[in-house]
Amino acid sequence: MDTITASHPSTIGASSGMKQPYHLVNPSPWPIVGAFGGGLLLTGVVLAAHYGNYIALGLGAAMVLLTVTMWWRDVLTESSTPGLHSPVVRLGLRYGMTLFIASEVMFFVGFFWAFFHFWLYPEHVLGTSTPMWPPAGIHTFDAFRIPLLNTMILLLSGCTVTWAHHSLIENNRRGLIMALGISILLGLSFSCLQAVEYSEAPFHFAGGGIYPSVFFLATGFHGFHVIVGTTFLGICWLRAKAGGFTPTQHFGFEAAAWYWHFVDVVWLFLFFFVYVLGAGVPAVE
Repeated sequence: MDTITASHPSTIGASSGMKQPYHLVNPSPWPIVGAFGGGLLLTGVVLAAHYGNYIALGLGAAMVLLTVTMWWRDVLTESSTPGLHSPVVRLGLRYGMTLFIASEVMFFVGFFWAFFHFWLYPEHVLGTSTPMWPPAGIHTFDAFRIPLLNTMILLLSGCTVTWAHHSLIENNRRGLIMALGISILLGLSFSCLQAVEYSEAPFHFAGGGIYPSVFFLATGFHGFHVIVGTTFLGICWLRAKAGGFTPTQHFGFEAAAWYWHFVDVVWLFLFFFVYVLGAGVPAVE
């Protein structure tokens, strides 16, 4: 009998009464809670920036974190329930993750577009008599210090994530846990070094002009994605410790690995174009 047809029809099609391979999710409050939390978070950012009021920002952040935690819990429960994640459902999850990463690519294309616009056509930079990029008075980072070290860290973390994937396929649980743990430590190291870099920045986001704005938005959002990816890998590490993955069914780990490799590739573009080619003369100490 075909695997899809036989996959627990009473569980899969309980809501519809039909025998079909799709997972009909139960009603959940988290989409609307997350929507309100995200809106409150954005409002809180505006209120904090203009009026110094952090109440809405704190409430919005709390709602978003609650949504992420509880929704992730529900997804993990679904993935471990027999019959819910049939082959067709897993294929749909792969398509969904692929489209999500594609949308993230376009998100960063906007930042690169802005950077290239002013780099290649510096006459569009306002307030300068002589077109140049970076604008006069901006001292940039030395690309071959912290940025290069962070590049090596992310490239190494990509290797350890691949090591973890191969260990999982070979049913090597010890190798999986070890490689994931190293990947998480490397991700945390990247975030710490980027925080040090920002603390030593020779220019500032507020009132600094177009170059600091584009630089901090592009590298800052990438840093946020590194934090999200590190959290994603941390959840996978906990699931690996609990035996939540098998060599044949581990899409949660695959999604985390895809996301992490995406973060790696974006950083390579940032390092090469923003730090090396488009930064001009490094700051003189």
